[in-house]
Amino acid sequence: MELALPLEKMSTAEKIKTMEAIWSDLCTKADSVVSPEWHQDVLNDREEEVKNGIEKFVDWNDAKRQIRKSVS
Repeated sequence: MELALPLEKMSTAEKIKTMEAIWSDLCTKADSVVSPEWHQDVLNDREEEVKNGIEKFVDWNDAKRQIRKSVS
């Protein structure tokens, strides 16, 4: 099924509301969504990098502070 939205006629608020509705619907069906094969490969690579000390986890609040600092 092809669905065409009048994006050029929608306000930013309407677009965000539409995205939120789509996201909400997808979240209720999360178990039926199959991740692509490459996604597991990326997760495995990242887990290996953490295990080998190449990468490390960062506290979410620290990460947000770093991101805010880098964009301001």
